[in-house]
Amino acid sequence: MSIAQFADASFAYPGNELLIGASLLIRPGDRLALVGPNGTGKSTALRLLAGDLQPDGGDVRVLGRASVSYLRQSQELTGDGTLRGALMEPFADLERLQTELGAIEGRLSAGDPAGASQAGHAADLVRYGELQERYQRDGGYDVEARVKRLTSDVGFSEGDLARPVGTLSGGERGRLELAKVLVRQPDLLLLDEPTNHLDLAAIERLEAFLAEYAGAFVLVSHDRAFIRAVCREIVELENGKLVRYPFGYDKYVVERDARLERARAEFERQKEHVDKTEDFIRRNLAGQKTKQAQSRRKMLEKLDRLERPDDQWQHAGKIGLSFQTGGELGSKETLRAPGLTVGYAGAPGVPAATILRDVTVNIYRGDKVGIIGPNGSGKSTLLRTLIGELPPLGGRVEIGSGVRIGYFDQKLGTLDEELTLMDEIRSVRADLSPDAVRQYLAKFRFFEDDPFRLVRGLSGGERSRLAMAKIMLFPRNVLVLDEPTNHLDIPARETLEDALQAYEGTLLVVSHDRYFLDRICTRLLVIEGTSVEAHLGNYSDWRRRKLTSVEPPKLAAPAAPARAPSAESAGRAVDKEKERARRQLARRVETLEADVSKIEAELAAVRADLASDHAGDWQKLHTLADRERELDALLARRMTEWEAASATLLNRPATSSD
Repeated sequence: MSIAQFADASFAYPGNELLIGASLLIRPGDRLALVGPNGTGKSTALRLLAGDLQPDGGDVRVLGRASVSYLRQSQELTGDGTLRGALMEPFADLERLQTELGAIEGRLSAGDPAGASQAGHAADLVRYGELQERYQRDGGYDVEARVKRLTSDVGFSEGDLARPVGTLSGGERGRLELAKVLVRQPDLLLLDEPTNHLDLAAIERLEAFLAEYAGAFVLVSHDRAFIRAVCREIVELENGKLVRYPFGYDKYVVERDARLERARAEFERQKEHVDKTEDFIRRNLAGQKTKQAQSRRKMLEKLDRLERPDDQWQHAGKIGLSFQTGGELGSKETLRAPGLTVGYAGAPGVPAATILRDVTVNIYRGDKVGIIGPNGSGKSTLLRTLIGELPPLGGRVEIGSGVRIGYFDQKLGTLDEELTLMDEIRSVRADLSPDAVRQYLAKFRFFEDDPFRLVRGLSGGERSRLAMAKIMLFPRNVLVLDEPTNHLDIPARETLEDALQAYEGTLLVVSHDRYFLDRICTRLLVIEGTSVEAHLGNYSDWRRRKLTSVEPPKLAAPAAPARAPSAESAGRAVDKEKERARRQLARRVETLEADVSKIEAELAAVRADLASDHAGDWQKLHTLADRERELDALLARRMTEWEAASATLLNRPATSSD
């Protein structure tokens, strides 16, 4: 049984074929990630499913009476009404039912002041029962709770429900539209970049929501950690086809490469066969084996020739990112900021807006530091203060000698909308000739007439590539990057990560991309409220410690004095039983800790093997990927057991026999 399908579907914009005979069945409960480099047609495929576009050929449709909700990348909300009103729009029928139920309740509770007939009273009772049954069946009693939960999940408070839609920022509008789509709970969710505008906590709440979701969903996302967490299968848009991989993201990456290798081998085998056959035909067409040569020529004419496989991911990732330090790494203490107060100075007569207080930050040469925290917590403000872009409200920032900072602004404010790409590069390096600029821009996938385009006409991804190109024009021994993966597709993100891993300088980065933070960062600055705490390790290390931390046990209240020997004896017996149970639990905790350590060690070894040169041994890679997935699941189970046992042990005070 299927709820939606692509059947031999084709679609093209002028000069750009996106779908060419694409087919895919979407079944109830499917959790699909639609992946591919930018420009391959992922958003177009969702628009076709949603009915916003019609295919040029074939068929794209939702089957039967399946309901669909579609989250678009760009939202156009009107300025009318409140958040609550916007979220209740899908439930207009339920609100009408509620109004009618209220009217009938009013008549019934008022009695029969006008002397209405008994028949009318009976009709009201029948109608009330019918409406109440429908209201309950359609979830009317749960709607308000669902709305409140989802507004919280996407980062709004309950008080925000009364805010006018017109007062929302662009990011808040995106979060509201996500809540509107999710609250409907349709049979099929279509989600185009659902993690845009969400902070890390909200992304994890969305993951929890989708993990429990009863319907099917198809999502487009460049957030690899998000895809890994929620999608069971991957669908790649490859050369106009929809290729389904029946497993999660990590195994998909391995299998995609293996599939490409098989296709290349098949192409080479066919090419070798064709070359040998053509050679036979040339040598024997006019000789004794003429008939054989003619037969083979006819066979070649009928042969379905394979095209040389093209790795679209490798092509999309060809960006000339290489960050150089110039050989001088700067002083050991790259940046020092004791007792910092961060915020914005007020205008005359207006008090300053303090965001962070008593912040101490020490960045040392070679550090790779990530800054994380909720939306609006001051991540970018802290970053700008640390590099001198914004003066502190209190305290000071000391930048080490020999430090040369390259700054990537997430708003891309370093780009001039009215300049061409060539002029942007020459604004930093006026010594470069036009030909040299064209060659330089080609490293960032700007070809032909691209250097003469105006910045205002660039897409988000193109702007990011241009901003990175400007940073690289001079060696920098400190890179300060504010959301550098925004607008980048997965191949470009992987290229950026590779370049930053190879970078010998110091890195300070704000990001909500957990996959990126795990690959790059060795330390974190975590913003919580108005304070900043430093943590060793990457995002997963910090998250694991946070999940496994348990509040220390509260002191037990002093026992009442014994009143009689019998009570004292009974108390001792109970104490012994409690002590035996506590010791068993302690042994269980120790066993689980040993299990976790052993699993983590094996998992690290498996991942090291996966990262090493596999020399074309795909079977070994498949086995390793399967083992990694098994160990990941086993580790999660053991960690859950350990957390529960530890929490119980910590909250069970020891008896006097200790």
